Amino acid sequence: MAENRAAWGIEIGQAGLKAIRLKYAEQAKQALAVAFDFIPHAKILSQPDAIPKDLIRQAMETFLSRNQVAGDLVAISAPGHSALARFIQLPPVETSKVSDVVKYEAKQQIPFDLNDVIWDFQTLGGGIEESGFMLGAEVGLFAMKKEQVHESLRPFNESRVEVELVQLAPLALYNFLSYDQMGIRRDEEFSPPDEHIIMLDMGTDNTTLLVTNGEKIWIRNVPLGGTHFTRALTKEMKLTYAKAEHLKCNATKAPDPRAVFQALRPIFNDYVNEIQRSIGYFSSVNRSAKISKVVGVGNGFKLAGLQKFLQQNLQYEVERVETFNAVIGDSVLNAPVFQENIMSFAVPYGLALQALGITRIHTTLLPREIAIARKIRRKKPWAVTTAASVLAGLAISAAGYANVYSSVSKERFDAAEKAVDGLKSAVTTGAGAYDGAKSQNAELLKTGEALVSFTDRRELTVELYRAVNECLPRPMGLEQDEEDIRKIKRITIRSYTMKRYADLKTWFDELKESDRNQSFSEDEKSKPPTGPGYAVTLVGEHFYEPADPTRRWHMFVQDTLITNLKKPFVRQDESLPEQVPVAILGISHPLLTDRPVSEEVLWYPKGPPKVPGAGRPGFTGVTPMPMPVTPGQPGDPKTSGDNSNDPVKIQRTRFTLQFAWKPTLLKDRVLPATPEAQPDGQAPLTDGTSTPVTDVAPSTIDAATPAPAVSQ
Repeated sequence: MAENRAAWGIEIGQAGLKAIRLKYAEQAKQALAVAFDFIPHAKILSQPDAIPKDLIRQAMETFLSRNQVAGDLVAISAPGHSALARFIQLPPVETSKVSDVVKYEAKQQIPFDLNDVIWDFQTLGGGIEESGFMLGAEVGLFAMKKEQVHESLRPFNESRVEVELVQLAPLALYNFLSYDQMGIRRDEEFSPPDEHIIMLDMGTDNTTLLVTNGEKIWIRNVPLGGTHFTRALTKEMKLTYAKAEHLKCNATKAPDPRAVFQALRPIFNDYVNEIQRSIGYFSSVNRSAKISKVVGVGNGFKLAGLQKFLQQNLQYEVERVETFNAVIGDSVLNAPVFQENIMSFAVPYGLALQALGITRIHTTLLPREIAIARKIRRKKPWAVTTAASVLAGLAISAAGYANVYSSVSKERFDAAEKAVDGLKSAVTTGAGAYDGAKSQNAELLKTGEALVSFTDRRELTVELYRAVNECLPRPMGLEQDEEDIRKIKRITIRSYTMKRYADLKTWFDELKESDRNQSFSEDEKSKPPTGPGYAVTLVGEHFYEPADPTRRWHMFVQDTLITNLKKPFVRQDESLPEQVPVAILGISHPLLTDRPVSEEVLWYPKGPPKVPGAGRPGFTGVTPMPMPVTPGQPGDPKTSGDNSNDPVKIQRTRFTLQFAWKPTLLKDRVLPATPEAQPDGQAPLTDGTSTPVTDVAPSTIDAATPAPAVSQ
């Protein structure tokens, strides 16, 4: 960066034109203020009898008559209340695709056709780049309608002043606050503090409220400014606008200051209420943010009593900017006019800093066509020089080739040229034949794949049923001869349904919202299922009553069926030739979704008794076994006369269980990297890697086959 480079920051506000010229010494890393100008308008632009275009043109003529801008960078501001500023938290995204994601977000956030607006974005910080992905990044999106941008450029275009940068006034305030008041530099490491600073820029008609900790930015426009205080005086004290403006600026010197402040008090209250409402909203969306102080700028902030009133009502320290900390230049900083209006130079100061390229913000709303045309114009001299050099080289080369060509005989190379042409023809013919054969082979391969593609999918649902069946507890050894149903480890599945989800996380979130996922382990909660798959629902019952009372009812289901569903492999019957894969089939996150119901039923050790109605068509002649206790009916111990087969009251536990199933192809299945989870005959993995499952279960099936009888 050249040491004599200079930039003008110019703001044309409702009350006047403010401009400051800065230079930056690269070696000293110091900004120097070398010139400024303050040109008040004859009337406030928003006054009914004012003609804004004429007043702005007069201010520009006065400015250009006093100052030389040729050769300098010129940065101007656009009003913040006319623009759109959004701050978006990006999802994890590839670094190279951040701009595409932001463009998509721009279409959602900007309520106009993108062709009708000028917009730009910038990553503000808070994100980290890892393995080519941007994680947790916050992006600032800034936009303004084209006609409003061109309206801001119009006075400069009419005066033939080339504008290098168009920036929103709130972002220029951020440049000033971060560079001058917080000491943040673009190329230096920066750790954002926990505390945030509020900056209030009170203008003529509006107040810009900016909250930042140097990294994150939050902006709001408050529709109250200096003119609202002036109009209150004109209304309450029956004064002309000019007299009311003078009285407002000199309230403490008025004949009756108390009457003045009494007239202004409603506006003071409205102003504080708007600020408090904005701070409240900011705190609601940034709960961890703490606010340390309020910094005020803008000539409207010079209003007597305003600083003290804000401090008492907001309960924060309120400061006014009385000096610039990060710039030198006594000829400017000590000038009486500059000192008197220093609070109105925050925006021009921030604009000039960005034009010099020494701030974190680098966005601009300068129309792209203007920037491209200017870049082409600047490169034209170099392009002409380069083209002339190329033409000169071509002329010299052509002269050399012409000299050589004149000494060459066509007949000498005619035979060789024909041979080359023949070879080229043969190569072309051979290449065409090769391409045709290659295309035909590809079609045959495609047809073959289509013919055999179903073979690795056809057993998908069958193997799922097999896996669930193998996970069910069953009597082993001597238990197989047990006649007491209460001592038999058996679960009966009465209903088996599946529901397909485009993303299984939807199923997981539904359970989370209904507080039914308390049985999930911490690892399952931190790794919810994702992607397409099925939620499988099992409705079953059991009559088993273990000796340990703490493991009864639903705990028996938890200890057996759910535990088995979480295993990579299950083989309860040692006579089976192989273990049955379970979790590696894609089964995960099993849990009881409803509290199991335990009810008392009757069990007949020798089978159910005959009941009235036997022999009728369609009647089986027996009651279910076990059966609910029904007083007064056959089988009730109080009414039954048959003591040889007295019923026994036992507990039947009914439950509903769900689990996620992501069908997995054989080629995609991997063994866990732990020795205890390996199938029989599989060497334990010791290097922490996963091995494709190719020899465990030959009937493994693919995820592409839809499950039958699925409830949608």
